[in-house]
Amino acid sequence: MKLWRNALVKTDATLAQAIEVLDKASLRIALIVDNEGKLHGTLTDGDVRRALLKQIPIDTPVRQVMNPSPKTAAQDWTDSRILSLMEQHDVLHLPLVDKEKRLVGLADLHGLLNKHKHENPVFLMAGGFGKRLRPLTNNCPKPMLKVGDKPILENILLNFVEAGFYRFYISTHYMPEVIREYFGNGEKWGVNIKYVHEDEPLGTGGALGLLPHDEIDQPMFMMNGDLLTSLNLHSFLEFHGSHGGVATMCVREYEHQVPYGVITNEGIQIKSMVEKPTQRFFVNAGVYLLEPQLVKSVMPGTHIDMPTLLEKQIENNNPVTMFPIHESWLDVGRIDDFKRAQTEFMAI
Repeated sequence: MKLWRNALVKTDATLAQAIEVLDKASLRIALIVDNEGKLHGTLTDGDVRRALLKQIPIDTPVRQVMNPSPKTAAQDWTDSRILSLMEQHDVLHLPLVDKEKRLVGLADLHGLLNKHKHENPVFLMAGGFGKRLRPLTNNCPKPMLKVGDKPILENILLNFVEAGFYRFYISTHYMPEVIREYFGNGEKWGVNIKYVHEDEPLGTGGALGLLPHDEIDQPMFMMNGDLLTSLNLHSFLEFHGSHGGVATMCVREYEHQVPYGVITNEGIQIKSMVEKPTQRFFVNAGVYLLEPQLVKSVMPGTHIDMPTLLEKQIENNNPVTMFPIHESWLDVGRIDDFKRAQTEFMAI
């Protein structure tokens, strides 16, 4: 059982500090308390993502972003009563408080219910050459480079396995035998692994055409095999299911500071000057959830990248949604990234 005390955040904290606690505690909720331990509010994954979508600065006081009136339960309630209230209000957590509103615990839906397996298939893309990581990839596929004592691809697999997923497909191209020999049929991890092989690179979306389409009967996770992230997979799946998109893309906020003063003008007249402004963008994080009909729309042998595939859906008025990641995320694409992975990600 995870310790709810790891999720405590003081009322004078910033949003950035609360996000750090949220990520480290891995409970999908932060509990905002004063010095006496009284509950003032909660901050969930959803609250954070809504704030990020609104581009609220991360130095904003957490009190301005939190839910100041969360549903709570008394510490002497039965599990049945707690589950009933959770169902009534569609929440995953209920803070437990005493008569003085001091926080004494946290009821978690996943802890109250028996853990169940998710039927959603998971497609891991592991066919890249890893040219920017040479010479490390001269004799080893990039997803098989070790971070700590495990290959990157195994770290990804374990994250899904621990969340209850067991249906895996892996796409290979460069040195496929290394990947197949290591993972086999997945029996070592208690899961089922099947492989599709690209005889020639088909782009980031083309491998979808090689999947056994008749087996893709649930929204499918698709993830690049060179990513390390502590993304909450349950939150991602719930978000996708509740927003009706044919696809959902995980995005990261990216900041770029213009190194010069930026001028706006009308004709020859200067209207404003901003010194070295910072611009913020959302960028593709390489993790998707795809509806079965989208997967099945890619025919075998099709060469297509994911952005192009999703742009076609948008052009056809099929909704494509985005899910902002605030958790740790690292694309191991260069030597410097690989070195960072050995310290930063392993520390997390």
